[in-house]
Amino acid sequence: MRLPRSRFLRTILAIFTLAIVNLTTYSQAFSAAATFVTFDVPAAGADSYQGTSPSSINLEGEITGSYVDASSLAHGFLRSPFGFVTTFDAPGEVNGTYPSSINLEGAVTGNYYDINFVGHGFLRSSNGTITTFDAPGAVAGMIGTFPSSINLEGTITGNYYDTNFVSHGFVRSSNGTITTFDAPGAGTTTSPQGTTPEALNPEGVIAGIATDSSNFSNGFLRDSHGSFTSFDAPGSISAFFLLSPVFFSVPDLAINLEGVTTGAYFQTISGNPFGGNYNVFVRAADGTLTTFYAADYPPCCIWSFPTGINQAGTIAGVFNDGNNINHGFVRVADGKVTTFDVPGAGTGALQGTVPLGIAALDVIMGFYTDANNVNHGFLRIPRY
Repeated sequence: MRLPRSRFLRTILAIFTLAIVNLTTYSQAFSAAATFVTFDVPAAGADSYQGTSPSSINLEGEITGSYVDASSLAHGFLRSPFGFVTTFDAPGEVNGTYPSSINLEGAVTGNYYDINFVGHGFLRSSNGTITTFDAPGAVAGMIGTFPSSINLEGTITGNYYDTNFVSHGFVRSSNGTITTFDAPGAGTTTSPQGTTPEALNPEGVIAGIATDSSNFSNGFLRDSHGSFTSFDAPGSISAFFLLSPVFFSVPDLAINLEGVTTGAYFQTISGNPFGGNYNVFVRAADGTLTTFYAADYPPCCIWSFPTGINQAGTIAGVFNDGNNINHGFVRVADGKVTTFDVPGAGTGALQGTVPLGIAALDVIMGFYTDANNVNHGFLRIPRY
């Protein structure tokens, strides 16, 4: 895929900036392998369960996410590669705006909650215009519509819930047409059954999770023509896990342009107090499956979750240790895993470091939760 010349130049400039810029308005820390740049949205609150929670980064280094203000209401934000922040709210929101994904053009999708706490989708274009939408099968007054990913073409995928709280997939084209779908084998009776699209690559391939009638979750890929490929991991694929008292979940699957897909699965272990561990799988485009875990040390119950993969095949993710503290990891294509913690991250339950995306040059974005349960954004920039 060839970028327009102006976009290509902007991308190169942004990547170069990410690699070298040190803005004096943001705190910084250094390790042997990387520079950490931390940031907060100026309007973010500073009490427990408030703060800044990035959710997605694009190739140019633009970041979107939500921040919780001093009145504990969530709003959307967009941060440029140079540190400039724009805040926004979706029209009709009463109980918060939650961006989930940003594409190379700077378009953002996510959901907002109305007065009845029903979720609705939104698209914020690069010029700031916001369009709201609902999947056709979403039932008014129920849980709602939840976009999860947007690609360069402006195609959006996500899920919605029916009257039985069963999840179904949708894909919204750039012209606003919405198509709903269910993955083969997905249950249709009750929650947590159903179809949950998680990620969308530039070729229009959707990676998602299908939970069957026995509540076991497998993976699926849906191409731009609507054809499905199902795949299994060594155990049930993770569909949701609480990693922070403020930001309630992480992406469950990630896919890059080459079709390499990564996610987490549950490995049962006899005698394990929690029944087992979550390990990571990497599925190559040809279907070859590789597994790994981010760490393996006492005490028990290390739960590893990948949250992003770039074109080089480098994976970023988070693992929760046996003390219920979160830590970051990065795994390069040759299999080497490096773990890290952002300076200032707390060491209490559900505190710590949570990477949520990875851009070019292995720049990692995420948030950390401090000792006061306040979230802050960070960038981890490798030093080569």
